[in-house]
Amino acid sequence: MNLSGIHHVTAVTADPAGNHAFYTKTLGLRLVKKTVNQDDVSAYHLFYADDDGTPGTDMTFFHWPHVNQSRVGPGNIDRTLFLIPKGSVDYWSERLRDYGAATAVEDAYDGAPVIRFNDPEGQRLGLLAIEPVPDDVSTVQDSQVPPEHQLRGFASVEIRVASNWPTTDFLPVYLDFERLSDSRTTDGESVYRYRSGSGVRGGASYGDIQLIVDNATGRRGAVGVGGVHHVAFRVPDRDTQDAVLAELSERGVPTSGLIDRFYFRSIYFREPGGVLFEIATDGPGFAVDEDKKSLGTELALPPFLESRRAEIESALIPLTTR
Repeated sequence: MNLSGIHHVTAVTADPAGNHAFYTKTLGLRLVKKTVNQDDVSAYHLFYADDDGTPGTDMTFFHWPHVNQSRVGPGNIDRTLFLIPKGSVDYWSERLRDYGAATAVEDAYDGAPVIRFNDPEGQRLGLLAIEPVPDDVSTVQDSQVPPEHQLRGFASVEIRVASNWPTTDFLPVYLDFERLSDSRTTDGESVYRYRSGSGVRGGASYGDIQLIVDNATGRRGAVGVGGVHHVAFRVPDRDTQDAVLAELSERGVPTSGLIDRFYFRSIYFREPGGVLFEIATDGPGFAVDEDKKSLGTELALPPFLESRRAEIESALIPLTTR
C-alpha cells in the first residue's frame, strides 16, 4: 500500500474559543478551515495546520461540548507528536511553561528529545526534536512563533493496546507498515515502532505509529474531550485510494467504503486494537473553495451542504476567539 505518513489527526474539544487560542497563539498554527462535522452538522470541525493546510500538518477538532472527558487506556490514541527543529527544545520548553502548560523533556525515539505536555483540555501532545526537519511545511505568516521554531507537521501517534497481537500483525500484513524497533519503557510496557510503507516525512526513523502495550488493569480507553477521535494516513490520489480499498476488501477488513469529504476523500476502518483509522487523499485541499489568504475566516460548507447553510448556521454557537 502506498501510504505516506500521517494526513491528519482529529480530536475533540468542548471549548472552541480556548481551543483556537491554544493552537493558533500558543502553538502557532493557522486555522485553515472552519467547517462542520459532515456526519453531525451541529458540531464545528476546525482544522489547524501550516499556512497552506498541507497534508501531514493539520490537527483537527470536533466541537462536542456534551461528551465526557477522554479516558486514557487500551483502544485509543494516547498522544500526538509534532516535529520541531532540534535547536528549538529550549524555546518550546520555556514557551509552553509561560503559557501554563506543564512540560517534561525526555529522550525517546532513538535518543531524540521529546517535550511532553497537555493542552488546556488535557489533550496529550508532544514535540519531537530532530535534525534535519522536513522542508515541505509552509511558514505561518502571522504566527506568534518565529519561523525557525514553528511546528513542522506530525511526527507520530502513540497508540495504546491491551495486547500486541493482532495489531502487530495487522499493521505490516494489511497496511504494509514497516516494523522499525521493539523496546520497553521504564514502566515495563512493550513498545513497537512502525512507519508507513512509503516512509515518513523527511525519511526519519521515528515512525508514524508507536504502539504501546498497556500494562494497566483498568478499563479500555474512551474517546471524549481532550482525546483523539481518529488518525488519518495519506495517499497521493484517488487511484491509489481505490487500490487500497480493494485490497482491504479482499482481505476482509470491514470499512466505511469511499466517502467524499470534498476537501479530501476518505475510507474509515478500525485496526484490531479498536483505534479508528482513516485513509485520506492529499487533494483537492482546503483552497478548493477559499482563497489562500482567507482560509479559515468564514464558515465553509461543501456543496452538498450549501443548501442547508441557513439551518446549519442558526444551530451553531457563535465561534468567538480569544
